[in-house]
Amino acid sequence: MSGIQIDTSELKEILERNAEQFAVTLGPEEIGHVLEAGDGIARVDGIPGVMADEMVSFPGDIYGMAMNLERNEVGVIILGDYSHIEQGDEVHRTGRVLQVPVGDELLGRVVTPLGQPLDGRGSINCHKFREVESDAPGIVDRESVSSPLQTGLKSIDAMTAIGRGQRELIIGDRQTGKTSLAIDTILNQAHGDVRCVYVAIGQKMSTVASLVGLLEERGVLENCIIVVSSASDAAPLQFIAPFAGCAMAEHFRDGGQDALIVYDDLSKHATAYREISLLLRRPAGREAYPGDIFYLHSRLLERAAKLHPAQGGGSLTALPIVETQQGDFSAYIPTNLTSITDGQIYLERDLFHQGFRPAINVGLSVSRVGGKAQLKAMKSVALKLRLELAQYREVAAFAKLTSELDDATQQQIHRGERLAEILKQPQSQPLPVPKQVFIMWTASEGTLDDIPLQDIARFEKEWFALLDNAYPTLSSQLLESGVLSDDIIGDLKASLVQFNAVFITTGTVESADQKEPPPAEPAAVMEP
Repeated sequence: MSGIQIDTSELKEILERNAEQFAVTLGPEEIGHVLEAGDGIARVDGIPGVMADEMVSFPGDIYGMAMNLERNEVGVIILGDYSHIEQGDEVHRTGRVLQVPVGDELLGRVVTPLGQPLDGRGSINCHKFREVESDAPGIVDRESVSSPLQTGLKSIDAMTAIGRGQRELIIGDRQTGKTSLAIDTILNQAHGDVRCVYVAIGQKMSTVASLVGLLEERGVLENCIIVVSSASDAAPLQFIAPFAGCAMAEHFRDGGQDALIVYDDLSKHATAYREISLLLRRPAGREAYPGDIFYLHSRLLERAAKLHPAQGGGSLTALPIVETQQGDFSAYIPTNLTSITDGQIYLERDLFHQGFRPAINVGLSVSRVGGKAQLKAMKSVALKLRLELAQYREVAAFAKLTSELDDATQQQIHRGERLAEILKQPQSQPLPVPKQVFIMWTASEGTLDDIPLQDIARFEKEWFALLDNAYPTLSSQLLESGVLSDDIIGDLKASLVQFNAVFITTGTVESADQKEPPPAEPAAVMEP
């Protein structure tokens, strides 16, 4: 092949230049092997330097998290489909602990605990990541609860108020409205400045889909992050779900914003952790739960806090939900959570079946810090309301034992029934705080004494419509001043005179001197 000439000097120059740019980095790498895998757990050897909570990778882009660091092997929980992991598969360290994506890009999305989308709306391009496990803010970094988180529910905002940065437990039997109460609280943040994170732990996907549809219909979804670990997911994903959701919410808290997180529910979370612990052969304690089950929930809930202005002044409010069996709120997990949180809202099955929605037992419900953040107007009407309900409970319980009641006792029962009636509220219809104050003031003043019980809800709805039309600035005046001033009370009285002239009742009201039969189960209606 004549005529082909190769310039060896040029080729030599190219090879020398490429050799200068080529660098080889050699170093040891720990590669383990699977000894045993199944039920979301893998036992691995050959990675003695692995850290606690470090992510490790399996074949097929499946990740796990190191949980048990033993002498000769490591117990790893598998965060994905473990059916393809077999004995002998290689396991590689990643050198970093478990992290999840955080940021505004997650708002309006439905994601897995690892931040992967579930809503079919494409990938999520998050540029920030945060460790799933992080230390709770210290005492110096915290500030006392000083501003309210309005739920829109009269029986909560008045009786068991919640402040921003508080941890308020929602406790009750199955199908008593626990999730509905939390969702109503999220709906009430539609036009506010509170970012919401809802963590579904072990819930049915159909339930989550209906929830997402409701939030989207009300225009609240774009202010929320929905973290889902469904009932069909393995226990490891259910275990990390609340910690992942908390990390996403902490991003807003540390950025100086206010955030709300709902854990629905921690009973299933405790069950998932028990399953993992038993598979990892950790020692079992009471009810087969591991000894650190209290620490599991305390380190999660302690991350909710109101930060000091020097730390940005943000807040994270937690609403953990726990399910009881047959009203036994003295069981192991419920008592643990009650001792960790700053109060509890107890939902009672009997009240639910009697038609009281939300079925809150005010006697067993308490808020230890939220009352400090209430409006003065709300605190004043709620104090009077609570006192009269307490008196109603006492005389109603006595009325069950006798058929002869004096006029004063009958009047207390008559008034108490109407006070209890105004605390009823339809689902998914949160009420602004000013209107809550107005109706409670009206009831405590005795205006509703002449209204039949079946007309109370209609009275409230139509009177609010009158206030919106004839007195449109009344609510803003109350929010600005924070108190029921003489001018506001004067307008309320004038509106009641105007409204009572046109309001028509559908029944008759017995006078106080007529004997009324004692109400059914009055002691369960309202306890102070």
